[in-house]
Amino acid sequence: MRHGSIPGASGRVRPLTLLGDPGLHSACDEVTDFGPRLAALVEDMFATMYAANGVGLAANQIGVGLRVFVYDCPDDEDVRHLGHLVNPRLVDVDGVSVRGPEGCLSLPGLEAATPRFDHAVLEGVTLRGEAVRVHGTGFFARCLQHEYDHLEGGVYTDHVTGWRRRRVLRQAARAPWAATA
Repeated sequence: MRHGSIPGASGRVRPLTLLGDPGLHSACDEVTDFGPRLAALVEDMFATMYAANGVGLAANQIGVGLRVFVYDCPDDEDVRHLGHLVNPRLVDVDGVSVRGPEGCLSLPGLEAATPRFDHAVLEGVTLRGEAVRVHGTGFFARCLQHEYDHLEGGVYTDHVTGWRRRRVLRQAARAPWAATA
C-alpha cells in the first residue's frame, strides 16, 4: 500500500517550451513565494515530465521563469531518485568528465554526446523552504547538471562542440517542431 500521493497526480500537463524560445535562454528568477502556487507548479511539472517520458524538467521548460526543477531519474546502479529542488545552487562537480548521450524535452527526438561530470552536488530548498542537499553520480549527476543549466538559461547543446554541435543544431533546425519554436 502506498503512503502519500504520487507526484504529478493532481497536476495538469502543460505545453513544453522548445529550443529557440527566449525563455529557455534567460536565467530564471529566485522563488520567493512558497505558497500553494509553487506546490501547484511542481505538481504540473511532474505531470508534464511524466507525460513527455522525461527524467527531469525545469520550470522554464513550461514557460515559468522560476528556479525550480523536478526529477525522477535513475543513477548508473539503477537506483531511483525522485524529488524537486527550489532555488538550487550547483556547489560541486567532480570526477571524470564523461561524454554521453543527452536529450532534452525542449529538443524532442534529438540527442548528442555531451560532456558532464560524473558527480554533482546541489543545494536548495523544498516547497516548504527546508534546506536540502542532493548528491548525484553517473546518469543522475548528468540529469542534475542538465536541469541546473536550464535555470541558468542554458541548454545541453551549449556544451557540445565541433561536428557534434553542428549536427544537433542542424537536426533541430529541420525538426518538425522547429517551426513552432
